Amino acid sequence: MRLFLHEVRTAQLLFWRNREAAFFTFFLPIIFFLIFGSIYGNETISKEHIRAAPFLEAGMIGYGVASTAFAGLAITMVIRRESGVLKRIRATPLPPATYLLAVLLSTFVVFLIEAALMIAIGRLFFDVAVPERFLSLFVLLMFGAACFAAMGLGLTGYVRSAEGSSAVVNFIYLPMAIISGTFFTPKTYPPFLEAIANVLPLTYFTRLTREVMVRDRHLWTDWHAISIVLLWGAIGLVAALRGFRWQPRES
Repeated sequence: MRLFLHEVRTAQLLFWRNREAAFFTFFLPIIFFLIFGSIYGNETISKEHIRAAPFLEAGMIGYGVASTAFAGLAITMVIRRESGVLKRIRATPLPPATYLLAVLLSTFVVFLIEAALMIAIGRLFFDVAVPERFLSLFVLLMFGAACFAAMGLGLTGYVRSAEGSSAVVNFIYLPMAIISGTFFTPKTYPPFLEAIANVLPLTYFTRLTREVMVRDRHLWTDWHAISIVLLWGAIGLVAALRGFRWQPRES
């Protein structure tokens, strides 16, 4: 346990010392929340029958899980693999499972801090009520981080170079974040975009987040959305088990 906690602390230090990664994975969703909340936070979304600020807050937490647990993790692991860091770690007595679990827990801690900060900003600046379903919200955040982290690790097996990791990952996650309704309601989309949104995991995670945070419902009220996110997480896990590598692919 002491070794595991040491690795978690190390992963945290490495994350926060990398200012570029910390900005794009941690602060960017918060900045978007501040910008869009200031622009239309007090308006009413007629299709959803709620004020825009709480709707946007839950959406930005959905954006945060894609940014932190999916994109940030995938890019970091590809860079570490191609720079030989993972190969050196694999050659040490440190159990591989301990290292990976420490990285995953560190990622969840970052996402949890990000979500808590957005809830505080929503309360202080946009008069958004603090969610009452704390247990459902915590379980949801942990569930979402685990599923999107599995997808992020699964994606690393298909990215060949450190130089191309950012381009490949951003090509996937940025359109997904926009189409999934984290910024706007998908109910206003044209039919072809709505059809795409209906197969994306972030659409359903964002829906669950809004059910818990905005509509004050328990997590288990929407088993359909839970099953879709879980299915994508399982696909990511299978891809990670088959394609995750400790050796550089281009050496």
